[in-house]
Amino acid sequence: MRCLTETFIIGALKRGRPVEQSLGPVGAPGRLGVGYVEVRPTKAAYEVYVHTVEDIGHEMFFDLVEFPPLNAEDADEEFGRLVATAEDPSTALGAAEEATDAVRGRWVNENRVQDEYGDFVRAGRPADRSPDGHPWPSRGAGN
Repeated sequence: MRCLTETFIIGALKRGRPVEQSLGPVGAPGRLGVGYVEVRPTKAAYEVYVHTVEDIGHEMFFDLVEFPPLNAEDADEEFGRLVATAEDPSTALGAAEEATDAVRGRWVNENRVQDEYGDFVRAGRPADRSPDGHPWPSRGAGN
């Protein structure tokens, strides 16, 4: 199972390792993208970033960090949009979940969101539910 329990999420963040969660499809017909949220530890705090990238992947290419931003005109989208900063991991997770409707039981280790995207592609890019049957967050990546 890819998803982390809360103990493992907090442990990863305290060890300086980011956690991520797929937010599913975003955008509009003709300009489709995918979103994901990341909680990233820094020296002084925990930062929450929302990433929205063009959905240019296929079954052999699903490295989301290589995808161009969905909104190329917005310079902040190049590395994600900072939506919150918190002093502790639990508060950062709560802020991420509040900002994006992410779900506590759906967080994965850093770079595992690519595997989530790969499942999404192999399942035919379902718009309403993730490949494992969970509904996508209603707000997605700021959509």
